[in-house]
Amino acid sequence: MRLTIKYFGLLAEVTQCSEEQFEFSGMLISELLETIYLKHPKLKEKDFQVAQNQIIVTNETEISGRDIALLPPFSGG
Repeated sequence: MRLTIKYFGLLAEVTQCSEEQFEFSGMLISELLETIYLKHPKLKEKDFQVAQNQIIVTNETEISGRDIALLPPFSGG
């Protein structure tokens, strides 16, 4: 399956891109993250949440959409 991974904020700086395509055959978000970490190992050091189809998900969530976003912590005021 071809997935679109979007990076926001500091994560886009770390990966040096705001979006990229991945061919992925796994089932879980955790498996996808391991694939992403192979290409961008510095992401392991960063705190972020994962959204699938604009909904925050956990590492145990099955991949059901093609749009995945990695979101850094947000600060508000």
